[in-house]
Amino acid sequence: MNSIFFFLNVDNWFEFWWVIFGLGGQLAFSARFIVQWIASERVGRSIIPVAFWYFSIAGGITLLTYAIYRGDPVFIIGQSLGLFIYLRNLRLIYRSGQTHDS
Repeated sequence: MNSIFFFLNVDNWFEFWWVIFGLGGQLAFSARFIVQWIASERVGRSIIPVAFWYFSIAGGITLLTYAIYRGDPVFIIGQSLGLFIYLRNLRLIYRSGQTHDS
């Protein structure tokens, strides 16, 4: 277990689970690009499906929580701004009645 702790740069189980939480957020955040790629391939043009924004929000909230725990102001500011943009895009999509792929 010491080699995993060393690799993840953690000293105890509490820190280990925070890193796992942060990695989960990064996975959710990265999954949005896979969703966008698959949706674009299906229609033969570049689109951004609504699921992209949901993955963005899920990953963004998780990463923001992790950044707050780590006390990283650059990471906190970046994720906070991103969350605002993702939520705004969903609001615009639902307000326009356009809930299918865009």
